[in-house]
Amino acid sequence: MEHRSRSRRELIMRIAGIFAIVSLVLAPWAAPTQAAGGPPDRTEVIVQGPNAMVALTAVRWRGGRVQNRLDVIDAVAAELTPAEIETLVASGFQVYENRDIQVADDDDAAILEGHLAVSWTDWIHRKGLTGDGVTVAVIDTGHWSTSAIERDTEGRTRIKATYDAIDDIVVQSMAPGGPGADGHGHGTHVTSVILGSQRGEDGEYRSVAPDANLVSVRAFDENGAGTYFDVIRGIDWVVANRAKLGIRVLNLSFSAEPQSHYWDDPLNQAVMRAWQAGIVVVAAAGNGGPDPMTVGVPGNVPYIISVGAMTDNYTPANRDDDYVTPFSAAGPTVEGFVKPDVIAPGAHIAGLMPADAAFPLAHPEFRVMGLDDDEDYHQAYYALAGTSQAAAVTSGIVALMLDAEPSLSPDDVKCRLMSAACPAQDENGQLAYSIFQQGAGLVDTYASVDTGVVGCANVGLDVDADLEGKQHYGGLANQDPDTGEYYITDLNGYVWSGGYAWSGGTVWSGGYAWSGGYAWSGGYAWSGSYTWTDSPILDAGYVWSGGYAWSGQTGEP
Repeated sequence: MEHRSRSRRELIMRIAGIFAIVSLVLAPWAAPTQAAGGPPDRTEVIVQGPNAMVALTAVRWRGGRVQNRLDVIDAVAAELTPAEIETLVASGFQVYENRDIQVADDDDAAILEGHLAVSWTDWIHRKGLTGDGVTVAVIDTGHWSTSAIERDTEGRTRIKATYDAIDDIVVQSMAPGGPGADGHGHGTHVTSVILGSQRGEDGEYRSVAPDANLVSVRAFDENGAGTYFDVIRGIDWVVANRAKLGIRVLNLSFSAEPQSHYWDDPLNQAVMRAWQAGIVVVAAAGNGGPDPMTVGVPGNVPYIISVGAMTDNYTPANRDDDYVTPFSAAGPTVEGFVKPDVIAPGAHIAGLMPADAAFPLAHPEFRVMGLDDDEDYHQAYYALAGTSQAAAVTSGIVALMLDAEPSLSPDDVKCRLMSAACPAQDENGQLAYSIFQQGAGLVDTYASVDTGVVGCANVGLDVDADLEGKQHYGGLANQDPDTGEYYITDLNGYVWSGGYAWSGGTVWSGGYAWSGGYAWSGGYAWSGSYTWTDSPILDAGYVWSGGYAWSGQTGEP
C-alpha cells in the first residue's frame, strides 16, 4: 500500500509541475520595502487557528487589525504587518493572502433572439415541480429588485434574506445603489436563470425553478470583482443561517485560478464546510478552457458539483449538433479528480439584468428583449454565455430534485445528477469528448428527478477527516509522462456503472486525448442509452494521510 501511495504521489507531482502549483500559505513572509521612517505596510490576510476566537486573540495581541471573524474556517480576516505575520506563522498559525476573485462571466457571449436555452424544463413544471419551498442561496454581485426575482409564480414574496458581505450588513430594504443591490448585472442574470418567475409569450417559464426561494448574498462589486474576505464571509453567513432560512442549495458562479491543493485553499475550505453542513454546493467550472487542468477554485473541490458548459448550437430542436463550448474549463484537477462533474446549457442563456448596471451598459448588444410586451428598457433580458449560466441551470435542477424529494443529502443529489447525465457520443457510440471535458455528461432533468439511486457519489471520501487535516484525497486521473496525455488509471474496465468502459490505463487518443486537438465541429448526440447508476463515482479514491504540501513551483513535497 505504501509503494502504491508513493507511486501515486510521484505521478501526481508530474501533473503538479505542469500546473505550476504554489502554496497559499505565506511562510516564509517576504517583507515589502517601505519608506524610511514611515509606518509599516499592512497586508490583508486570513489568519487561521484552532478556532476563530483564538485567531482573533492572537492577531490583536500582536497588534494586528481584525476586520471580521470567519468562523466557518476557524479564522479571521485581518490587516497585519510583515513582522506580525512572521510571529503568527512562527507560532503555528496558518496565514493566507486575501486573493482577488472574479465572477465567471464571458465577454464573448452569444445571442439568440428571445430564446431561452433552458426551456426544456417546461414539461416538468407542468408536472408540478417548480422548486416550491426550496431555498437557494446565490453568492454573486447581488440582485436587482424586480418582481420576477422577488415574487414567485403565485405572487408570494420569496426572498428569505439579503446579505451584503462587502458591507457586512443584512439588508432590510433594497434601494438602487445601496447594500445588496446589483451594480454589475451578473448576480441578477444568474438568479433569474435559477428562479425567475416571469413567463414568456408562450406561457412557459423563463427559469428552471420559478418557485424556489432566494437568499441573495452580495460579495462582488459593480465590476464583478471580489476578494476571498468577502466571499468567505458570505459563505460563513450562509452556513450560520442555513437552518433558520432553510437553505438547501448554494450557487457559486465565480472562479479563480488554483494556487494550492484543494484542501489548502481557505475559500475551498469554506465551501467544504457548506457541503458538510448539508448544503448542495453548485459551482462554475470556469471559463478558461478548453485546455486541461483549467478548472478553477472552488470548482476543483472534489465533493461539490462542478459544472461545465455546452451549447445547442442555436438549434434547440436538434440534439445532434450540440457541443461542449470551447471556453468551458476542463480537468483533471492537480490531485487527479475528474472535473467538471457534469455539463449544462451555458450559451445564449437569456436572463434578467438591470439595464443601467455596469455589464449591460458595456454590452448593450447582448440585450434581446424587454419583459413581455412592454419593452421596458429597465427590465430587460440579456443573452450570455459562460459556466456561470451552466451552474445556474444546474442549481435550478437541484431545486427541482429537492422539491420532489426533500430528504436527499448533498451526496445523494450529486449521485443522482451524475448517474442521470448523458455523455456525448459519436456515431460509433464512443465518447465524443473526454470525461475531463464533459464529466458524466449533459444534465438530464427528468432522469435526475425520477431516478432512485443513492450512495454513488463521493464514495471513499470523508469531508470531516479532510477538513480536520487527518486525510486528503486524490482522484484516478493521471498523465503519461512521455505523451502528455491524460487518462484514467486503476479502473477495471472503467465501469462508472454498467455502461461502456474505460480500460485501465488506456489513453483516449484521436479526439478524446488532450494532445490530439479538440473536436468541436460536427456535433454529437447526447444519447441516453448509457445510464450511470450503480457504481461509485471515482470509486474509493486515494487517501493522502497527513497531507503533502507543494511549495514553490517544483511540485516537491
